[in-house]
Amino acid sequence: MAWDVRLLERGAEFLERWSLRQEGHPMSGRVSVVLPVVREDGTRAALKLQHLDEETAGEGLALRTWAGDGAVRLLADDPPTGTLLLERLDEGRPLAAVPDVMKATEIVAGLLVRLTSVPAPAGLRRLGDLTTDMLARLPAVLETVRDEDDRRLLRDCAAALREVADDPGDRLLHWDLHFENVLAAGREPWLAIDPKPLAGDPCFELLPALWARADEGHVLRRFDLLTEALQADRTHARAWTLARVLQDALWRLEENLTPDQDQASIARTLLTPRRRG
Repeated sequence: MAWDVRLLERGAEFLERWSLRQEGHPMSGRVSVVLPVVREDGTRAALKLQHLDEETAGEGLALRTWAGDGAVRLLADDPPTGTLLLERLDEGRPLAAVPDVMKATEIVAGLLVRLTSVPAPAGLRRLGDLTTDMLARLPAVLETVRDEDDRRLLRDCAAALREVADDPGDRLLHWDLHFENVLAAGREPWLAIDPKPLAGDPCFELLPALWARADEGHVLRRFDLLTEALQADRTHARAWTLARVLQDALWRLEENLTPDQDQASIARTLLTPRRRG
């Protein structure tokens, strides 16, 4: 595996600065390197090294705000570099390993209720700004889309977003709470990791848990489970979930990729009127 040399060099600096001893090999995430470490008092911990960007910059602030309630506990951080010292969880037991997808979704729902119960602290990205940006980018992106079904889906998602955009919310959101970002822990059965924090409406959080293991189906059952756990209006939750599909589709299309087909399928399922009875 090709390791990020700059992050490993930073790791050596923080091992010394925070009086840590590395035990075991580095672990690589999508955009980070994690070193298993031991503190001077013998406590096992994890040193997370990452490059700072608009998504990772608020991670320490979010974890400090949650204070371990539903999320990994922050032990120390260095905001200028985004370096975090975290409690050690069981990286070998992600929620994705739970065979029953409905059970896994139920666990995510419980964590979402706890995490989104907290008002977002000042200084985080705000959903209202993201929605304004999405709607501003949409016309140019639509001009590049040749598939009429994809164009219709984008328009439908944008229409749903416009219904709720005036009230973007102020809760502290994880933004990326899928099954791989929940690990087994010692002090609780499951805890969330790797937030990309955002201030906004809790219903903007639902798509990652629906997209995870999408091939196993049960989209409407999973959507209802998440919505009911948050005590959210179903129409409201649907609109924000479609907005999340729009966000990802815009990113992909701007990179000359096609919209994710699993997400498109989820969106079309939510857009199809339910039969009564």
